[in-house]
Amino acid sequence: MAEPVDMIVPLLREMRADILARLDQHSTRFDLVDRRLTKIEGHIESFRHALTADTLMSKLVTGEFEERNEALEAKVRELESHK
Repeated sequence: MAEPVDMIVPLLREMRADILARLDQHSTRFDLVDRRLTKIEGHIESFRHALTADTLMSKLVTGEFEERNEALEAKVRELESHK
């Protein structure tokens, strides 16, 4: 029968190899998750830019409408004052 010491060292080597293999698997998974998160963050940033652009466009359109409305109201007041 082999000595316990002779059995422990090979077992430890086997455990170390198994741990390293699992770490490689996890590292690969983490890299995949990191790439996915980076892609998602890019989409979120793009969406934020789109919302900002939409808000700015709405403000421009609303502002332009207000200006036209004020101009029309001024014309109506001018016409009413001539009567």
